[in-house]
Order: sequence, then structure tokens, then C-alpha cells
Amino acid sequence: MATYRPTVPLPRGEDGPLWTRNDALLAVGATSMDLLGYALGAAEGLPVTPLGLLLAVVAGLPLLGHRRRPTVVLVCVLAVSLLQSLTAPMAHHFNSTVAVALFQATRVGRASVTVPGALAAIVIPLVGLGRTMPPPIMDIGGVSVAVALVVGSALAVGRWQREMAIKRTLLADRAVADERRRIARELHDIVAHHITTMQLMAGGARANLGRDTEVVREALVSLEGSGRMALREMRQLLDVLRAGDEPEEATGSPAAPQPGIADLRRLVEDSERAGLPAELAVQGEERPLPPSVALTVYRIVQESLTNARKHAGPARARVRLTYHPDRVSVEVRDNGAGVPVGAGVGAGVSLGAGEPAGARGSDGYRSGYGLTGMRERVALHGGSLTAGGLDGGGFRVAAGLPLPPLD
Repeated sequence: MATYRPTVPLPRGEDGPLWTRNDALLAVGATSMDLLGYALGAAEGLPVTPLGLLLAVVAGLPLLGHRRRPTVVLVCVLAVSLLQSLTAPMAHHFNSTVAVALFQATRVGRASVTVPGALAAIVIPLVGLGRTMPPPIMDIGGVSVAVALVVGSALAVGRWQREMAIKRTLLADRAVADERRRIARELHDIVAHHITTMQLMAGGARANLGRDTEVVREALVSLEGSGRMALREMRQLLDVLRAGDEPEEATGSPAAPQPGIADLRRLVEDSERAGLPAELAVQGEERPLPPSVALTVYRIVQESLTNARKHAGPARARVRLTYHPDRVSVEVRDNGAGVPVGAGVGAGVSLGAGEPAGARGSDGYRSGYGLTGMRERVALHGGSLTAGGLDGGGFRVAAGLPLPPLD
């Protein structure tokens, strides 16, 4: 299978200031090295002229824009270096300004720029005023080795930077995808649970119109409560998405805490009012749970009870929460008679720590976004999830989530 590798061009600094302090320091450093090399030419009997000094300074000025226009900068530096070689007697050497310009153009450019630039960088120091033609082999070899080192290091650095840019892009895309899945889980859990409850309450109220006004009133009260709760949880989710856009004071009042273990009893009561008798049992020594773990337990129970109301038919549900020294486990089972689609329901499906969320499809009739969302939530905490039909009828969801050790 072919591997997708996005093309990520290296940034050239086309946005922002024309040059930065680092660009200025680089230009000054390269120019100073060239001035020193030109002045040392006096040791070889070559005169140091004001024109030669001026051209050495002028050759360094284009380096201020080496990030924005590397090819143009290379051409300008090579042109000034050629003019310097033709007008001022110089010792054979490879200018620092040419090395910097060639490095930058090679790092972000193409072979159509690198090859001519490298050839020009080799030829220019070997021609000019006071040169012997043809140049000595030692001069040709020395300049060629210097140019090869600059080009080779620029190609290596450019490749490394491209790989890092690709990794950053992939990590950013993955973070966006993870956030989208998280938002989808939250929306599904909120909408599926509350809308299902509201639908059942509305149906119960309609069925008892003109018969038992007390039953109608209780159904409408439950319908109103579910709608209010759905709106509150939707506002919490939207507040999270808008975090950083507005100061918290602008929202009026602080956001309500995310649901957790203390809200499980309310879920069971809502389930009973919606027509699915349910009970909650807590075993082990209760202790505070991390907010993310408590929210995961709440969502598992919420989704499991919602699925039972939708698919189990006339049934009863039982929620069991167990505290262990190193983990917390939750089990939701019902004795409904829903008809599974496909075979192997009794075997169930499990997801352990380290297994990608959604790696296995559910064998039962309750496969879908809800079960996938539960698996993803559990996998984020390194826990395990088992969901599937029971041999004697009904459906079972069981999850175990690791906890920090007790002090």
C-alpha cells in the first residue's frame, strides 16, 4: 500500500518583516569574514583598495532578504562578487556571503537553481584581475570542495526540515481529527440520550391524554427536565469550543460542572420515568474519581440505558458500579428480548488497552456510533470494554478503567 506523504514546502518568510535581527547579524558576520579575508590578501602582496572594501560590504547587503527571496539574493551576491573579482586584485578564496546565499537557495530551492549557482560560485573566485589562467589545480580543488560542502549540508538540512514540517502537519491533522471525534462523541451522547427520553415522554403523554392527567403531568415535567438538561450540556460543550474567544466573565455565570458519578442515580430515575425500570448498585469503598474517568463512567451508563430503551423492548436494566483498589468497573445489563442482527451475539466484542478504538465491529444489534464512542472513551484511559448479547437474552456492557493507586 502506498504511503501518503503530503508535500510541505519549507517556509520562506514571505509573511512578516522584510528582515529580522538574526538576518542582520548573519549579514554582518558574513561581511566581516569577507572583509577580513580581503585584508589578509595584503600578506600575499595584493593591494587593499577602497573599491574592494566597498564591494565586500555591498555583497553582504542582499543577505538581509535571504529568507524571502533566496534565489534573487544568490544572483545579486554572485553578481557583486564577480564585479569585485574583476575590479579589485584578490586572493583565491570562497566568499562567506556567497556561501550563505548558496546555502539558503539550495535549502529551499530546486536543482535548476542549485546547479547553476554552484557552478558560478566555483568559477567566480578563480577569474578576475591579477589571476593566472588557467587557475592552479589547488585553487580549483579547494573552491570545489568548499562549494560541495555548502551544497551538501544545505540539501541535508532542507530534507530534515521538510520531514519535520510533514510530521508537524500530520500531528496537527491528527489532533484535529481527535478533537472532531471527541466532539462527535459528546454530541451523540447528549442528543441520543435526551432526545430519546423526550420522545418516550411525549409518546406517554399523548397516549394518556384524556385519561390520567397526573400521568400526563409527570410525563410533561420529565420532558421539560430532559430538554433543560440537554440545553445545559449543549451549552457546556459550546463553551468548551469557544474557550479563548471570550473571557469567562462575558458568559454571565461560571459553567456547571461536567456530569459524573453523583449523576448516575438521576440517570436511573430518568430511565424509570421513560419506561425502562432500572436499579443502581454500588460496591466497594467509594472514593473520588478523576473528572475524566467519572465523565466516562457517566457516558457509558447513559448510552447503555438509552440503547436499552430503544432496542430492548419490555425489560429491566441493572447498573452496577464497583470500586477496586486499582480500577473502577461499571456494568449495565438488561433482560430484554431485542432481536440481534447477524450471528455471534452471545460472544460479544471486547476492546482492551492499546487496541485502536473502533478496530472491531460489534456483532450485536446495538452496533453504531454509541458503542464506538464508548470504546473510544475507554481506550483513552487505557481501559477495557466488553459489549454483547447474553445467552439467555438481553444485552451487557461492561467497562474497567484504571485508577491511580491508593495512598
